[in-house]
Amino acid sequence: MTTITQEVTVTPTRKASRPAWLPKRWYTHLILWIACFLLGLPLLYSFMIGTQNNAEVYTYKFGIGSTLQDNLVNALITRNLGQFMLNTILVAFIITVGKTILSLLSGLAFVYFRFPGKWIVYDFVLLTLMMPTEVLIIALSRLVVQLDWPKNAYLLALTVPFLASATGTFLFRQHFANIPAELSEAAQLDGATPLQFLFQILIPVSWNTIGALAVIQFVYVWNMYLWPRIIVQDNSRQLIQVGLSTLVGTDTAMQFGPMMLGAVIASVPPVIVFVLLQKQFMSGFALTRDK
Repeated sequence: MTTITQEVTVTPTRKASRPAWLPKRWYTHLILWIACFLLGLPLLYSFMIGTQNNAEVYTYKFGIGSTLQDNLVNALITRNLGQFMLNTILVAFIITVGKTILSLLSGLAFVYFRFPGKWIVYDFVLLTLMMPTEVLIIALSRLVVQLDWPKNAYLLALTVPFLASATGTFLFRQHFANIPAELSEAAQLDGATPLQFLFQILIPVSWNTIGALAVIQFVYVWNMYLWPRIIVQDNSRQLIQVGLSTLVGTDTAMQFGPMMLGAVIASVPPVIVFVLLQKQFMSGFALTRDK
């Protein structure tokens, strides 16, 4: 008797494949997109208000208004916001460059020089981190007024009191302390001076820290309000944060369009600086690895 056997091939079931266009962790991307949208929604709404007149604002119109050009001219030219931004860019540039230079020199001194009381001086510098500008505002204003800077040299009044930076000193001191000591020893054997060692060796390996400090100081100066409000007497030389208060106006009916558009425009330069120095900023604080 012959037995006939039949082979049965069992095909394993497959799970539904993910579409090629869908990211592997799509839910993570979805959460990030939602978070970005929620964070950017106030800025988007402010821009829409900046393009509208009061009638459109009061009707809760969601979209681009009909007075973008008029509001732009009102904010930048009529209310002199463009001049305020130029003034702030100049002051921010001077303070950022000055603070970076002084911080580099102080970091060099605290790491590579020996002098009596070095750690006492360093601790005193760190102590100033706990003293906000508002605590010193009265003493600084009296000193600057006695020097007659607000009238004759307003740039000195706006920049000189802020050229020293405890934050910059701390950053560069920590950064230089992590650099191998063999570099300084080799530079000494080659007969390099301290400034040659700074410019030819330390600065080329410190661009990330320099960029991080530049972002911090630029944003700090851009948001400065109390000091220029007190010390600057000529309104045409005011800085941007004080200038934004003029957009509120003294009219019986507040113009929301120019005010909101001016606030949006005033936020653009710090964003540009951060985007340009984003890599240096992230690497300077060791938030990411250099590839």
